[in-house]
Amino acid sequence: MNALVLKQIATMPAGGGYATDLEAHTKLASAVRGNRVSPPADSPSYCSGATYLVFLKVLAALEKTGSVNLTAEDWQALAPRLRADGRDTLPDGEGIWGRWNANGPGTARLFKLLGLGCNFTGLSEARPGDFLKIFWTGAVGKNERGHLVVFLGLEETSEGKSLRFWSSNQPDGYGEKTVPLSKVAATIFSRLEHPSRITRWRDLPPLDPYLSKLLTTESSLPEALKRCGIVRK
Repeated sequence: MNALVLKQIATMPAGGGYATDLEAHTKLASAVRGNRVSPPADSPSYCSGATYLVFLKVLAALEKTGSVNLTAEDWQALAPRLRADGRDTLPDGEGIWGRWNANGPGTARLFKLLGLGCNFTGLSEARPGDFLKIFWTGAVGKNERGHLVVFLGLEETSEGKSLRFWSSNQPDGYGEKTVPLSKVAATIFSRLEHPSRITRWRDLPPLDPYLSKLLTTESSLPEALKRCGIVRK
């Protein structure tokens, strides 16, 4: 699965600029039509949307080979939708996209609830192609500063050991970036292992109460890890 994630990254556009405004939300929504995932070139994007499109591209590729069987209803549920009034993206914690896009451990929480794969924190366990939530500070929730990416590896730079990843990054948009590990406060990795379990979305309640509150309330790293099934050794 990790190799397939990396293969789909190679099909993504480059650049386009970073934004979290209505135009970026609209472009994201327009990129998915049924099982066709085609992000427009030179369009503004943001990190959770970029990684989610890669995730959907993986599912679409697996569907073509018969490894995953998804219905039209499944693809409708997977689509990154806007709110009913069209003024913003789907609220945090609502549906599949709303969980992936949520503050805190949104993606890892989705992986845990659906059994899509394992979540962990150790850099020594990480492999290129893992999804990764980076926390720039110790805050989780209302005051957090984070970034959702695909892990590409560790390397030595002039600033010491550094983290290399792909996402939609400020200010350029889609592409790779390297940051020193000294700037990273915490990490939560999610490795896709059982993509066919995405069909379990029907068993989820419409809203995740924990994730839905993280835009306005504070959580903590220990609580976030617990909600994702991660037990620190």
